[in-house]
Amino acid sequence: MPQSRSNQWAQLFSLPDQPALPLQGRLRAAVVQAILDERLSPGAPLPSSRELAAILGLSRNTVTSAYLQLMDEGFLEARPRSGVFVAQNARPLSAAAADPLVGRSGQSGQPPDWPQRVLRSLVDRPTLSKPEQWRDYPYPFIYGNYDPQLFPTGDFRECCARSLARSQLPHWTPDFETDDVPELIEQIRTRLLPRRGVFALKEEILVTLGAQHAYYLLADALFDERTRVGLEEPGHPHARNSFALRRPRWVEVAVDQDGLVVDALPAADYLFVTPSHQSPTTATLSLERRQWLLRKAELQDFVIIEDDYEAENLYEGTPMPALKSLDKTGRVIYVGSVSKSLSPALRLGFIVAPRALIRELRVIRHAMVRHPSAFLQHAYALFLSLGHHESHARRVNHAMQERLALAAQALREHLPDFEFRLPMGGASIWVQAPAWVDAAELALMARSHGVLIEAGDVFFARPPYPCPFFRLRLSSIAAAHIPAGIRALALAVEELALARGEPRRPTTRPH
Repeated sequence: MPQSRSNQWAQLFSLPDQPALPLQGRLRAAVVQAILDERLSPGAPLPSSRELAAILGLSRNTVTSAYLQLMDEGFLEARPRSGVFVAQNARPLSAAAADPLVGRSGQSGQPPDWPQRVLRSLVDRPTLSKPEQWRDYPYPFIYGNYDPQLFPTGDFRECCARSLARSQLPHWTPDFETDDVPELIEQIRTRLLPRRGVFALKEEILVTLGAQHAYYLLADALFDERTRVGLEEPGHPHARNSFALRRPRWVEVAVDQDGLVVDALPAADYLFVTPSHQSPTTATLSLERRQWLLRKAELQDFVIIEDDYEAENLYEGTPMPALKSLDKTGRVIYVGSVSKSLSPALRLGFIVAPRALIRELRVIRHAMVRHPSAFLQHAYALFLSLGHHESHARRVNHAMQERLALAAQALREHLPDFEFRLPMGGASIWVQAPAWVDAAELALMARSHGVLIEAGDVFFARPPYPCPFFRLRLSSIAAAHIPAGIRALALAVEELALARGEPRRPTTRPH
């Protein structure tokens, strides 16, 4: 790029003097300001993430993440084989409300400096996200969406209608204060938990607004700046961010192809683990490692927080017992989801823990949200009691097996030099690209081909660069679209190879 052009970009995207903001937020603010001031008009091209990183002296991950966020917000768009451009419908200055990160000149008076006032910000922490218009993409390999083809509309409508019957109103209309709907607690205690080998008293179960609410409650009750919290590396970004609000001391715990590496555990007060399907690698922790982990918890005096997500999605083999089922000393806090396989929007999860801790968590939950929707708790208790949950889980498992097989076949055909291992269950594949590929840059290229993937850097506390890992979620894409989606992803890989000057590779396996 000519020096004069580089200087123009450096001047246009001069980072605002807001040291309280991370670099990604400051770059985002600079780009937004240039668009709102109409110094960049709709359709104007932007430098590649590689070029802009070199011009501004930033890491390419920082620029790529800022570009992706601005695409999600509608300021930028990617075009196949062309690059990144200002979106045609980017907000003009006259219609735009002042951006809280940018600040407007010429206003009378001074507004509060919110970046300085906010004491616990998560705005620029990496997390799983998707474009606001993700449904417009034909190939969404992403997390957090329900499948309309699998949603049990009739069964769930029946349970909601029954809950609205006059005879059922007294079961959920009173103010429960710190309590939960007894029928749901009983279904969790007698129907869900025994399948995982867990037997609990009703006083040891608390209903939450999904797993993330459980993370927040536990962090609020148990963590502060002195607490050492161990997290898998790579690990679950939602847990990391929920815990981060209490600013604990992070302890990274290695993960290999068999899950958490127990032999190398550093000192910690709490250890968050996903043993059934490690997030994001999908590895299942062996029984031997589980037993050794529990023994280590006793020897090193730490508590385990077990997220047993997708435990019911098992496609082969014998279900591995939950850590909680093997716990004899009360050192495991168990986090489960009631509604994940149905729809993430339902937001129903639970915590199983010693009654003394549950008592504390009930008071904290009451201060936050009083209690989760009693109507939804009652309706889902009926959904469980009538056997709909089990039949729905069977349908989901069958559909996910089909989609995993299609994705694996397409990856082998169109991306033969990409490595992956089919999981024993769950709804995702963790993929390792060749070392030259940075998945965040690939995700940017892939959008212009209609493909959404989850770049792997978000799962790492300290992501490598290039970060060749990414996750393909299969819960939001129809089986018939999977082969074409992987073909389109292969085209994005070819495009990235050209941009990086890598030798061109065939996009399909030779026959």
